[in-house]
Amino acid sequence: MSTKVRQIANLFRLMDLFAQRRRPLSVREIVDELGWPRSSTFNTVQTLVDEGYLYQPAPRGGYFPTTRWMDLAQVFAESQPLPEAVHHLLEALADETGETVCLAAPEGASVVFIDVVESSADIRFIATIGQRLPIHVASAGKAILAQYAPSERNAVLARIDYQHYALESFQSPQEVEADLEAQAAQGWYANLGMFAPGVAGIAVPFAFNGRRNSIAIGGPISRIEDQAAALGDLLKRRVDEFHQQGVV
Repeated sequence: MSTKVRQIANLFRLMDLFAQRRRPLSVREIVDELGWPRSSTFNTVQTLVDEGYLYQPAPRGGYFPTTRWMDLAQVFAESQPLPEAVHHLLEALADETGETVCLAAPEGASVVFIDVVESSADIRFIATIGQRLPIHVASAGKAILAQYAPSERNAVLARIDYQHYALESFQSPQEVEADLEAQAAQGWYANLGMFAPGVAGIAVPFAFNGRRNSIAIGGPISRIEDQAAALGDLLKRRVDEFHQQGVV
């Protein structure tokens, strides 16, 4: 392995370590965890500090990644190339339903919107490209988790920091699995006000070009809840028709 490749691999190992520990780490802790020489570890950390990717939340309190990583990820998400036909599908669904329609992709324990067509209604679900939601709560996230192999899904669910949202929500991987199993037969996945008060979502899996994504309709729960089944079935039909056309 060349020096440059090793440096890149070490950078990802360091970021993985921060993700695992979820707290600031001192140079000594990094050395102990990764087995690196202290001098090269200090140089790596100092370089990342100088470039704005690490900082010290408190004096002598260790180092932690800055939000610059999140900013980069958002830029990548916003600029990710998508087939024009996929955006046209979202536009058609937004016209047909009158609600906001989003294309979502997985990002660890979150789901991120990579394309959005907003409703023109005065009261609507406001979504933005790059917006993230918990993968196990959002309807778009559930539709993505349903496409995972059990072992992969278990690994994702084990990393989630379970907490309460607007309504009583899942507190364990087992509760998420039970919800996914209950909704699997209908072929669409719902979030009826669980994450944000008064907001509902209906989503279906949308796999294309090897990507396990989802398409979700979002709107006020007062408009979505009573027609959840109709919206779910409509999404399924339109996605099936799209794939039958062999566009992507």
